[in-house]
Amino acid sequence: MLVSVINTAGAKVGEVELSDTLFSAPVNESLMHQALMRQLANARLGTAKAKGRSEVAGGGRKPWKQKGTGRARQGSTRAAQWRGGGIIFGPSPRSYEQKMPRRMRRAALCSALTLKAAEDRVVVLDTLVASTAGETLKTRDMAAAMARVVPEGRALVLMADANENVQRAANNLANVKLLRAGYLNMRDLLDYDYLVIPQDVLPVLEGVLS
Repeated sequence: MLVSVINTAGAKVGEVELSDTLFSAPVNESLMHQALMRQLANARLGTAKAKGRSEVAGGGRKPWKQKGTGRARQGSTRAAQWRGGGIIFGPSPRSYEQKMPRRMRRAALCSALTLKAAEDRVVVLDTLVASTAGETLKTRDMAAAMARVVPEGRALVLMADANENVQRAANNLANVKLLRAGYLNMRDLLDYDYLVIPQDVLPVLEGVLS
């Protein structure tokens, strides 16, 4: 797949051939759904906890004798029907982790990348916004550059390596998220409208997903 390469001013400066393995892969929607559900499940902490009747304080003795009072028999004031009693079948800490083979996860990402490319929502930059040596990149400069590259919608921008200067400039932009290519995931890929890839990140992305 041949796509245009643009600069941060929005002007076309060349063309690049995208990998068929990543951007022309078979689309498997069920695999994409499984990968997304796995990611969401693995993000759950699983720390919900409610005390049962054996864990709440008090209730050591029988509140009244078994017979002769005219009231219903009770064995403990910590039973579920009492105020302050234990919870029946309450939640307890557990793991929601789901396993998925690496090959399946990569195939799901390639399916999502193929859909992005088919919808013309993959933008290739000649280079990511960079500041001159010793100068801090301003958020307004980053916002202006991204507005020219992606006029509308939300953009997921991939990076080859961590860049604190660029990351700081993009942190306050509500419609832009910077992500290292090695951390590309199904949730972010589906959540953002456009995928912005600097040209030097393409080989890194191919190495991660091939």
